[in-house]
Amino acid sequence: MRGAIAVIQMTSGPDVAANLAETRRLVAHAAASGAGLIVLPENFALMGVREEDKLAAAEPAGAGPLQDLLAELATRHHVWIVGGTVPLASSDSDRAHAACLLYDERGECVARYDKMHLFDVMLENGERYLESRTTIAGDRIVVADTPWGRLGLAVCYDLRFPGMFRAMLDHGAEIIALPAAFTAVTGRAHWEVLLRSRAIENQCFVAAAAQSGMHGNGRETWGGSMIVDPWGSVIERLERGAGAVCAPCDREQLQRIRRSFPVLDHRRELDRASGRS
Repeated sequence: MRGAIAVIQMTSGPDVAANLAETRRLVAHAAASGAGLIVLPENFALMGVREEDKLAAAEPAGAGPLQDLLAELATRHHVWIVGGTVPLASSDSDRAHAACLLYDERGECVARYDKMHLFDVMLENGERYLESRTTIAGDRIVVADTPWGRLGLAVCYDLRFPGMFRAMLDHGAEIIALPAAFTAVTGRAHWEVLLRSRAIENQCFVAAAAQSGMHGNGRETWGGSMIVDPWGSVIERLERGAGAVCAPCDREQLQRIRRSFPVLDHRRELDRASGRS
């Protein structure tokens, strides 16, 4: 099993066929570069002109062209794939699940995480987002076994909620895969510092795959896909544009850091620290 992790960066648009062709190209490139675990960005298959466009592309769980493509690529290149987010149909015709799917090298979907934290914000520059209008929030964290260690799945806005990552750690997380589509405004201000913070405070690898550039809906995303080690060092980075970067996932380094700097063992319950019984 190849030991490297790759993060893929895209500038997805409203043309699903074009996005999937680009996905094929970049996954093949990452696999040829030695990656065994490949992380795709949020909305890799579709960045629609309207948020409602995702509803037309929503698939039933377990069947559909987007899921079939992820299974095919995993099998063809003998890699594990974190499938960014795929819109999966729900019982509510007006909303879909934003599902982050993990496929093993046999093309089997071995884990599914539904994005928990939805991007309902108004930025100071006037940009407004109301993700909850078309998306159903998930209600559970997901950590899965992989050949590279215990892998936690998170998506974009989840990055701002450190308690979620601490809960993953309590389930043995050693790597966090984070597909994202951070806006240019929030990415410039917070993207790197948040990624490095989550890596440092949980002493884990973070593999963040982003959207980058101007999209057909007029939205600009920040890019900056990166792989961060458990010491908080950025070991690979892709600033702008489409592409892929790879880095080894050194579990011995992770274990060494956790042994020599055992901050995770020093945690205390807040009620105990405050003296409450």
